[in-house]
Amino acid sequence: MANQSRRNFMRTSVLGLAALPLGAGILSQTAFAQTLPRLDPSSSNAKALNYVEVASEASDHPAFEEGEHCANCMFYTADSQGCQLFPQNSVEPQGWCQSWTAA
Repeated sequence: MANQSRRNFMRTSVLGLAALPLGAGILSQTAFAQTLPRLDPSSSNAKALNYVEVASEASDHPAFEEGEHCANCMFYTADSQGCQLFPQNSVEPQGWCQSWTAA
């Protein structure tokens, strides 16, 4: 019985050690997300989705409706002001792009 317990301990220990790099990677990405550079509206990615930093500037776009802005979009992450569509950048909470989707 003692050998069985030792085997379980070793198996659990090895699995725990194998998971450490994954956990460290997740934590470092979370820390990195806090310091994302602001998205430049003139960048090619921003232009492709008609991103503007002030939602009212998109009022002439056919997809825009009053009240839509990044802060109430399903792709927006409030704690880092990040956007899933622009993963390398943060966006203006009062901004807008044509991919806006209700949260």
